[in-house]
Amino acid sequence: MAKTIGSLCVTMLGLLFVTFVISRMSGIDPVLALVGESASKETYDQTYRELGLDQPILVQFWDYLMGVLQGDFGKSNLTARPVLDDIKRVFPATLELATLGTIFGVVLGVPLGVIAAVNKGRWIDQVARVIALVGYSMPIFILGFIAIVFFYAHLQWVSYGSRVDVWYEGIVPTVTGMLTLDAILDGNWEIFKNAFSYIALPAGLLGYYSLAYISRMTRSFMLEQLSSEYVTTARVKGMSEWAVIWRHAFGNIKVQLITVIALSYANLLEGSVLTEIIFAWPGIGNYLTTALLSADMNAVLGATVVVGLIFVCLNIFSDLLYKYFDPRAK
Repeated sequence: MAKTIGSLCVTMLGLLFVTFVISRMSGIDPVLALVGESASKETYDQTYRELGLDQPILVQFWDYLMGVLQGDFGKSNLTARPVLDDIKRVFPATLELATLGTIFGVVLGVPLGVIAAVNKGRWIDQVARVIALVGYSMPIFILGFIAIVFFYAHLQWVSYGSRVDVWYEGIVPTVTGMLTLDAILDGNWEIFKNAFSYIALPAGLLGYYSLAYISRMTRSFMLEQLSSEYVTTARVKGMSEWAVIWRHAFGNIKVQLITVIALSYANLLEGSVLTEIIFAWPGIGNYLTTALLSADMNAVLGATVVVGLIFVCLNIFSDLLYKYFDPRAK
């Protein structure tokens, strides 16, 4: 455990340092972003010193690191609020989106991968491989625009552009920050239905990409197990095909699938930027993009560090689960 924590600390320190250095070398002037181009030279110079930009970069990084360790990521130039408060406000929306997308990907992707492996070379295997191929190769912004035109503009099955209708905002008590879950906890099914109509399309799109990855990996794992000698032996002994597939073959890939699902979840948490922009979803990806376009480097640094921390923690968590379910990994 001590080794794991040490690895986490070193990884996060490296991520923080690299991100900080890149932000300082990006060519974006945080002083101009703060005071504006019409500010006087005296105002510019004073702000430059107040931000500590006159110090060597290692000194700047040390001061920033000390603030981060105390939970201070600085203030956002765009919102004039502490960056950490902004992240606490927008991150639950991304968490809700990625969680629903992952559930969709697991529920459909795992059975699809198993069925494709069992029917290798048949038409159902070819269909599953095409579905996964499209999910891997088609840019998400193209699928997003197609989905908006078809499901929102043409069929009008879903809503678009927010998390909930304006007149429903603030009614459900905030418990988790995930609006659909909070509506369920409050027993307000009308708001749940409304909130679900907004999240269904972006979550379904992310879920499709998750499905493509999970089904492909599940198929690969199952093909390896189905060609093993113990599977042949089980069939020779007269064991039912259902037991051979689900109890034995699938039972031996569950540990590997844990890592695959954890990585897929982490990728959705950090990689939903384009989806959030396309669907105007108020999550951390949208917040990060807006901050970057506005040269709000404190917000960019804070959001990047938080996303990186989540990704690293999910990787470590999946490794711990791997060791728990498979003692050989210890």
